[in-house]
Amino acid sequence: MQDAVVVVTGASAGIGRATARRFARAGAKVALLARGEESLGDLAKDLVREGATVLTVPTDVSNWEEVDAAATRIESELGPIDVWVNNAMTAVLGEVRLTSAEEFRRVMDVTYLGTVHGTLAALRRMEPRDRGVIVQVGSALSRRAIPLQASYCAGKHAIKGFTESLRVELRHQGSHVRTSIVQLPAHNTTQFGWVRVLGLAQHPQPVPPIFEPELAADAILWAAEHDRAELWVGWPTVKTILGSWLVPSYVDRYLARNGYGSQQMAERPLSPDRADYLTEPLDDDADYGAHGIFGDRARRRSTQLWLNLHRRAIGAAAAGATAVAAGLVHARR
Repeated sequence: MQDAVVVVTGASAGIGRATARRFARAGAKVALLARGEESLGDLAKDLVREGATVLTVPTDVSNWEEVDAAATRIESELGPIDVWVNNAMTAVLGEVRLTSAEEFRRVMDVTYLGTVHGTLAALRRMEPRDRGVIVQVGSALSRRAIPLQASYCAGKHAIKGFTESLRVELRHQGSHVRTSIVQLPAHNTTQFGWVRVLGLAQHPQPVPPIFEPELAADAILWAAEHDRAELWVGWPTVKTILGSWLVPSYVDRYLARNGYGSQQMAERPLSPDRADYLTEPLDDDADYGAHGIFGDRARRRSTQLWLNLHRRAIGAAAAGATAVAAGLVHARR
């Protein structure tokens, strides 16, 4: 990543903020895209103090013209874009029957169409050069939807289908532009303090177990540097995806019983005057950073991810050990 030009959308907080910091520390020149100007500026100051080259471009990814203009400015000021990370999202937490058509549309405009816009802007510039990487920040919930998160799950399902179509098209064309989708578990981010909540009395929370956003950032960086079409992060993601494949009816019954309570904090009532980020950014009121309020329960490491990232080396070592053992057995005969 040394001197590579990397674009991160949704960079003002949460996983986007952690990802921008991770790429900057790897030596990349980082372009930060999000709606909140002050929070982007705060992050940029931090990264510049650490020696990074940073460009902030306030952008609403639901607006194609803004995204395309941002890409033009980035290439003019930083150089050709090498990596584009589509991370921006928004959501509504509540039952389908309580969610309006306008709320669903806004979530899809940001979460899904924001990814489409970022991908198209990147492709316009990467395809003529026949190089570049587009990383989509996905979710285990792109494979298994859960109650109360129809808007978010729909957006992530759409991203998965869109990315699979694009990947096959690029292969058909013989293109060296590469795509990767990183499927994430629950993370300790600002999302749960900002999400619009409908019909619930308790403060929302990610479904445990919970991971720190730096783990996601590590996975996204790895995906940008390695040729892996899809990267699963954490045992919860593996269990969610495989469980949905193998025992879908059981998963339905389990979620019907437990899916509501697991997404709410039992002893923290929801504030009646709580604001949300659905239509306007909240991060200009304060610098929230990458983390949410669940740090006392969040994990920084994942054994599954380490094994996943090193599976070739582990497989080679296992094969070598097997060959040595077989040789010893043969020698003793």
